[in-house]
Amino acid sequence: MLFNSLPVNITQTPYSSFIGELLVPVAPFDQKSGREAWTVAFAPNGSYFAWSQGHRIVRLIPWTKCLKNFSVGPGGEGTNASSPRHLSRQNSDGGQVIPAAGEPREHTIDCGDIVWGLAFGSSVPEKQSRCVNIEWHRFKFGQDQLLLATGLNNGRIKIWDVYTGKLLLNLMDHTDVVRDLTFAPDGSLMLVSASRDKTLRVWDLKDDGNMVKVLRGHQNWVYCSAFSPDSSILCSVGAGKAVFLWNMDKLTLIQKLEGHHNDVVSCEFSPDGALLATASYDTRVIVWDHHKATILLELGHLFPPPSPIFAGGANDRWVRSVSFCPDGRHIASITDDRLVRFWSIEERAPQAIASVSNGLCCAFSAEGSVLAAGTRDGSLHFWECPRSVASLQHMCRMAVRRVITTQQVEALAIPTPLRDYLTYKVI
Repeated sequence: MLFNSLPVNITQTPYSSFIGELLVPVAPFDQKSGREAWTVAFAPNGSYFAWSQGHRIVRLIPWTKCLKNFSVGPGGEGTNASSPRHLSRQNSDGGQVIPAAGEPREHTIDCGDIVWGLAFGSSVPEKQSRCVNIEWHRFKFGQDQLLLATGLNNGRIKIWDVYTGKLLLNLMDHTDVVRDLTFAPDGSLMLVSASRDKTLRVWDLKDDGNMVKVLRGHQNWVYCSAFSPDSSILCSVGAGKAVFLWNMDKLTLIQKLEGHHNDVVSCEFSPDGALLATASYDTRVIVWDHHKATILLELGHLFPPPSPIFAGGANDRWVRSVSFCPDGRHIASITDDRLVRFWSIEERAPQAIASVSNGLCCAFSAEGSVLAAGTRDGSLHFWECPRSVASLQHMCRMAVRRVITTQQVEALAIPTPLRDYLTYKVI
């Protein structure tokens, strides 16, 4: 069953609470090109977030420190929402502050070229490298290892130690911009890079960053890629209407999902792995059941919905980025109409909106209470995510869907209403 988003008068939608922003001071003769914050990323354990603030610079900022500067409580709730903090690179770099013992330190990294992609990766010692000759490895990654991968304009990928800010690896094989990076969530330190050279590359950092495979199939630029929570499936999207699904055990193409009418620029799986959200210039976010290759929900940003011909051209509702909240119930999207929308998949309508000019990317914090958005001028903006208590039904559904696929649910001897609920046919 396909659900379309409900027609909503956006002027009557409540605004999300604005927490604060990180601003980049602009020099009088500063070039506009190269200042963009193409990516913002949060560490899986919630300890850091990475800010690509333009002109080769990435800042690694302890998330708890940022929350304190924004006068936000430990749970992400604003204690002074009426006067959010506005921090600049000059007054928030912590250069004069010496962290207490054991506290994470802030680092400023010069990557040597314009940064397009960012991704955090954490190591689990039990996950071994695919390489047989493990005794020859140059790096031994411990359990508390936290890495940052940066994708650059010159096609290189640099791997940094988050805790020290030191460069560990320099990966060179792409021939054009590395647009996006994503680590496998299972702690294996498998890294996938998406590039304008029309390929994805799979790297094994536990094998000293050796390249495992080149995934070919895209006919144009690749914009984004995302792992499923169990690391078994990779989704990739790019300058084309198809959504690619890859088997990451066999490193082969599973299938292409067809449904968008314009370039697909962003993708992310739900926390339970049951759903896949993709954002396109066709003014829509589509929520898929990727196991069955079916569309479950369309979140439209233009009413009435445009015809395929109009959606395939230029308009002011291009969706730039989509992000799934860790609660599995909310989706955030950024569009060219200068709005961030917080969607509830249960209500099929925006629960809240926020204003942002020239937004490019968005990401939820690890606990899901805050959304960060990057813009063309290199700044970051933060809002509180709409919060509500999830039903016991939904939490049970997420627990079940983390371990079984749609086909496995359909094979269960259970009542049809329960089967439809578990497969998100009834959201």
